[in-house]
Parts: sequence; structure tokens; C-alpha cells
Amino acid sequence: MTHTTLALRFAARSSRPALHPVALAAMLALSGAGIAQAQTTPGAHAPSDAPSLPSVTVSASGLQLGANDMTTPATVLEGDELVRRREATLGETLNSEPGITSSHFGAGASRPIIRGMDGPRVKVLSDGAELHDASTISPDHAVVSEPMLATQIEVLRGPSALIYGNGAVGGVVNVLDGKVPTAVPAKGLEGSAELRANTGAREGAGAFSLTGGTGNLAVHVEGVARDAGDYRVGKGWAPEGEATRKVLGSFNRTHTGSVGLSWVGDRGYLGAAYTRQAAKYGLPGHNHSFEGCHTHGNHLHCGAHEGEGEDGHDHDHGAEHGDVPVVDLRSERFDIRGELRNPFTGFSALRLRAGVTDYVHDEVEGGTIATTFKNKAYDTRIELQHEPIGGFKGVVGLQTSQRKFSADGEEAYVEPTITRKLGFFALEEYRLGDWRFEAALRHDRQTARAETSGIERSHNGTSASLGAVWKFTPGYQVGTSFTRASRAPSAEELCAQGLHMATSTYERGNANLRSETSQNFDLSLKKTAGDTTFGVSVFRNRINNYIYGRTLDAQDGLQLLQYSQADATFTGIEGQVRQRLTRHLGVTLFGDTVRAKIDGAGNLPRIPATRAGLRLDANWNAWEGQVEWVQVARQNRIAAFETATPGYGMLNVGLAYNGQFSSGTPWQVYLKGTNLTDRLAYAHTSFIKNAAPLMGRNVTVGVKVAF
Repeated sequence: MTHTTLALRFAARSSRPALHPVALAAMLALSGAGIAQAQTTPGAHAPSDAPSLPSVTVSASGLQLGANDMTTPATVLEGDELVRRREATLGETLNSEPGITSSHFGAGASRPIIRGMDGPRVKVLSDGAELHDASTISPDHAVVSEPMLATQIEVLRGPSALIYGNGAVGGVVNVLDGKVPTAVPAKGLEGSAELRANTGAREGAGAFSLTGGTGNLAVHVEGVARDAGDYRVGKGWAPEGEATRKVLGSFNRTHTGSVGLSWVGDRGYLGAAYTRQAAKYGLPGHNHSFEGCHTHGNHLHCGAHEGEGEDGHDHDHGAEHGDVPVVDLRSERFDIRGELRNPFTGFSALRLRAGVTDYVHDEVEGGTIATTFKNKAYDTRIELQHEPIGGFKGVVGLQTSQRKFSADGEEAYVEPTITRKLGFFALEEYRLGDWRFEAALRHDRQTARAETSGIERSHNGTSASLGAVWKFTPGYQVGTSFTRASRAPSAEELCAQGLHMATSTYERGNANLRSETSQNFDLSLKKTAGDTTFGVSVFRNRINNYIYGRTLDAQDGLQLLQYSQADATFTGIEGQVRQRLTRHLGVTLFGDTVRAKIDGAGNLPRIPATRAGLRLDANWNAWEGQVEWVQVARQNRIAAFETATPGYGMLNVGLAYNGQFSSGTPWQVYLKGTNLTDRLAYAHTSFIKNAAPLMGRNVTVGVKVAF
């Protein structure tokens, strides 16, 4: 059976509501694939005379490797592909990549989920420096990263990810930007500007980036403004008491700006940047009826109080009338970045990343601040890359950070905490013929202290990994890796205690939690040249003492979550295969699935459903286009007190025209349509999946100019 025939037969069946994981695995295997990709979008811009996957440099690899040299799967979005995929949040931008989904909390907050893992297990970086916000604490808190200002987004796992923290069990998302200039523009001035709008939320957004300089000095200025209203969902949604298909409180207004200055010399650069982000977005699904709920042992009690109905719920709160809580966010960060090439004998590069963050957001209800979250943090990272020693090339370094987090008000369910981390790491590679070997080692110490109760817990952890890539014949390669990583519990997992209405949970921490230890095995197969290209991976991640929120009780939609530990296993497959049909046409089959279970105790909650899709891409002269169908299966492998989520299919299209002015300045006009059949779709990974379904039919149009 040819790849094309297989893809067409799948397309004919794609309207079915469910897709079994075994069927997905069989399709990927028969297509010549296996699991997770390690490249940019396969063949989308491959030269017609010698099709091959472009090997983009992965900055977060630690050794400036190409994507095709990585021992473990890496996803890189850049250039036109990044422009097409970009959404208002980082999670939604990456949501369509194999193996990556998002937490989806309305339109303002969405964090990446990698292979079923989210929160503190997925580390988000800004050009190698950790971002400090409140997004790891709760899914209703936004990631302070602006996709419209990103020049490249990298997602990676395995040995290279280990050098950014042993807690990154799921993976690392590194967002590259230009806010600290690394070179003086040859023309003296360069930049870009972009405008876009969509119909689903009546969103309007604009971004600009400008770099200028002379001599050894370079200055960079950039900014984004976004104004989006409540978005519409697919046909058939009828929330109680509402006649509209809009998700009330799903608006998002964001303003981000940066200014940077660098001194650039022949051997490197040293620069600094100041970034400020202000955002206001709603919290759909926020349920005030749970006010006053408390626990009796391991059970919830929501007894009636004055002014409440017979069922103990306050039905007169404004959320029922569209007066939803609003997050008013302000984040200020000062970054220092530098690199010195050949700093001294035996070393090829010295790199510095340091930052100070002052983050605060108020949750405003009825015009009054109900809860204030603050996070003041600093972080420093120093790397030394050494010259080859006996054939080994690598990097060593240290990383330190301190986070002072506090919450004050009605939903201050986590007491003020101070978390200090110190880590040492090393990454080495060795090449022998067609083989490339890689090893990483890291040791961390974390101390978390609760300021109110005085509870203090310290954890030490050592992590290590081994990996290899074998390019056994031109255009083909196989990669494998084994990682043993230790993650210390976060301050929230240790100290949470109280009602969290945004997620409809009552959370209880556990001061006796121990570090969890993961043992991950990854195997991938790739073909990077020829008319048929693919990337496929299989993985198995066994985690001892896995920390998770175990639901002990539920009442009228409110869940009692107790942070607990048990052994867990994550297994999955992800990948894609592209077949070039003609010089101008290609077809791609892609998909992923993950199974996550607590050993002997059933499934973990909010695990992504199996997905598969078919994409047809075309290019002709200055035109580029795509048509794709994505089928998401019903998720009925659920945890206790969790509900199943129906499957759905979505039709998406994209079209772009690239031109240039008489001066030679390039420009692009693009159009993107998502969920064109207006399907009602729910994200199983979301705490508020029923209150905030995915966006319905949406058409985005934009124009970008680079000079």
C-alpha cells in the first residue's frame, strides 16, 4: 500500500467520532514512521530538485546542533511556518504539533503540554533563561511570553533538555527573540511590522520590531498590542441561561514592549533589555457557588448559608450575568545576555543569561480586587563550552534562582513561599563515523520555605542521560536515549490549602512529598531526504513517586484534590510522514497518542486524546497554501470523578502570497481559516472544558513587512 493510498483511505474515515490508539500506531508504522518529530515542518519548503528537511540550529541544544543531529525529538517553528501557526498564547501556538497540546483556559491563558505532562514539568525559557510568572501554579495564569515577537520556538526533550533543569521531565520550550541585539545591522537599520485580525473573537493585533546601530552599539525596540473580545464556539453549544454561543469572559487584551541595548565586538556581545507586559483577560467558568465550601476529613461540605438557595449555592452572583472575574496582569523583567567567543585557552565560548522579574496579577471581581498573586524572582545561568578533548566536545555550567511567591485575598490557597534552587550541569558529545553520542549530568538542590507556617523542605537530586544518533545510510537516521531525572516538589504541591474557584477545586498540599524520579526511554526513526520524508518516535516514561492531584471527593462540580504520590507510567507514539506528489504538491499524515496510568490505580486525569490528521500543501511561484483535516478521538480513559470528552474533527486552511516592493523590501499577505465546519469541540486537558469549549469557525487575515 502506498503512503498516498493510506492517507486517502484514512481521510475517508476521518468523520468518525473516535480514533483508537492502536489504529493510529498502525497507520504511522505502515507509513514508514514511528514517533516524535525532530525537525521543522517536513518538506514544506524543500527544494524541488532535491527534497530534504532543513536542519535548523537548535539554540537550546546547548551545543548549537542542527535539528537533525538531536538524539531526541525536537520541534522547531520559524519563518513562515511560525507566522502561520502563531496564536495569542504560547500553548495554542504549539497545540497542533505532534506530541504537544495545551491546557486551554479561555483565550488569555494556555500553557504547552508535552506528552501529557504540564505545569512545572514543562519549563518555558526566553532564549535560554527561565521565565518567572505564575503559570506553573494554576492553568488560569498566563505565560508571559508573546508569540508575535518570537523569531523561533523550540521544543525539546532528553539529554539537552536536562541542562535546563532536572524538573523538566516533560520537556523544554525555548522562545527566541531579538530584544537583546547580538549584531549591528549591516544596513544600519532593520525591522518588521505585522497586522492581523480574526473573526472568531473580533481580534485585532499589531506588532513591530526595530533594530538599529552604529559602530559597536546596537539598539532594539519592539512591541505588541492585542484586543480580542469574547470568542464564539461551534454549533450546538447552549450554556444554561445564555442565548449566545460566546464564552463569556474569554476576552484578552495584551500590551507588550521591550527596549534593549548591546555592545557588539569581534568576539561576542553583552547587552541588556527591559520588558514590560500588561494584560487583562477574563476567567470563564469561574464558579462563585462554591464560596464557603470546606472539608470534613476527606470529604467536601458545601452547606447552605444566609442568602443561598436550598442547594447551598449562591445563584445571584454576577458570573451568571456575564460579570466574570478579570485577571489584571503586570510583568516587568530585566534581562542581561552575553557571549564571549574564545574567552581563554581550551574554551570556545562563555555565555551568560541573567534576569530579574517582578510579576503581579490581581483577580478582580465586580470592580474589586479579590486576590493578588505576586512573584519576585531572579535567575542566573553561566555556560562554558570547551574545545574538543580526546574527541569530546561539551558544555559545563551552573544555574541559580530564587522565587518569592505570595497570594493575598479570597483565593490565597497557597501561603507565601520562598524557593531557592542551585544546579550544576555538564553536556558532552562524541562523534565516531556515522554515530553521534551524547551524555548529560546534572545535580540540583532546592529549598522551599513557607513563610507563614515555617515549614521548610530541602531536596537534592541528580539526573543523567545517554543518547545516540546513527545515520546508517544517507537520508536515514535512528536515535535513542535514556534519561533518569529527579524532580523536587514545587512549593504549591507542598503548601497548597484552600478553595480555588477558577478550576473548581479545593486543593490540599502535602509537606511530606518526596522527590519523584523518572526513567524515560525514547526511540526515533527519521528520513530527511527524498520524495518521502518522515519522523516518528515511541517513548516510555516510568516515574517513581509521581506527584499529582488525586481527587478524593466531588460535590456539584467541585473537586477535592489532595497532592499525592504513586508510581506512574507514560507511553506513547507520535510522528508524521510527508509524500511529495509533484513539484508543487505534497501530502502529510500526522498524529500522536499518549497513555498515562497510575500503577494499579487507573488513569491520570486530563490526558490528551489521540489525534491524527491529513494535510495537503502546495506552492506555486509566490503562492503557498495548505488544507488539513484533524481528527481528535473521544477520550474515555479517564480518572475517578472525571468525565469523558467526545471526539471531533476540524477543517483548517491556509493561504499566503509573498511579494516585494520596488525597493526590494519583502512583504507577505496571509489568510488562515480554522474549524471551518464550525464543530463544537472540547479540550480534555482543560479544567473548564465544558464552560469554555474551543473556538468555532475563525478566519484570520494578516500582513507582514520585513525591511
